[in-house]
Amino acid sequence: MQKQQQRIQQIQLSNHSKIEVGLTGDAGRPVLMLPVAKRSSCGQEAETLKRWGVDPELGKHLVEGLAGTCQVLHFDYEGHLFEHPVPRLTVDHIVHDFLHIADKMNIGRFSYYGYSWLALAGLQLAIRTDRLDSLVMGGFPPYGGPYAEMLAVTRHTHRQATANQQEQSESAVQPTSAETPDEIDWDTIKVTINPQVTQQFVTLYESLEGFDDRSVQSQLTVPRLAFAGEKDTIAYGKAFGHVTVDIAGQLRKHAERLRQFGWDVELLAGNGMDHTQAMQPPVVLPLIKSWLASR
Repeated sequence: MQKQQQRIQQIQLSNHSKIEVGLTGDAGRPVLMLPVAKRSSCGQEAETLKRWGVDPELGKHLVEGLAGTCQVLHFDYEGHLFEHPVPRLTVDHIVHDFLHIADKMNIGRFSYYGYSWLALAGLQLAIRTDRLDSLVMGGFPPYGGPYAEMLAVTRHTHRQATANQQEQSESAVQPTSAETPDEIDWDTIKVTINPQVTQQFVTLYESLEGFDDRSVQSQLTVPRLAFAGEKDTIAYGKAFGHVTVDIAGQLRKHAERLRQFGWDVELLAGNGMDHTQAMQPPVVLPLIKSWLASR
């Protein structure tokens, strides 16, 4: 019988900040890197997240749900970047952080699951290392990805954050009690994130200018899954450059081509299956666990 383990370690990254990393699951099982393991929220913050359909204990529930299938190497990378912004957040920097974390936790080979921009990071990891066993990308298409659109959105976000820096807060979106995600008017949202935080995502997408995800498909040989909610499309207004980020549309458009390249592709059905809902544990866990078990 394998021994259940849970190990927590503070790991110093290249910018000298320390990130909390956990390893949970039965020793000897394959390892899944989970940089999307957000720290739990409580109080008013948790209530706000629930109103928006977000599990305030998303990270905890993902780790617990996956630990019976594999060892889970988990950390809140996005939350860490919000607290410790990296001036030059390039894809090379991110990949270096992920491999450094694996090294410090004595992990050689591992699978990877990332969602949204952390899915994008997983693709970059896969073409830069031979240590991956498999790759799961959620909420960002691995072929025909919206890199130019996201660069435009992040640049507009950063300009607004800079202009509003006297009113900084922890959230980019400040909904009133009457608002729901379906009622968002992107032209009325006030961006109040620390500009140092928004700048790093501008830098990230600038580092990807000229990147052609179509040209790297032949480099990918590990089992891989791409998924998104079928309603994952955001049409931004004038304040964000009239940009449409169509995750579902691009994944649907290129699904057959991706399968020819060796990807498994899933479009998750449901009227409310947007970018937020497709990342929640009740949706993600059955999909990832079933797919990993079939490898």
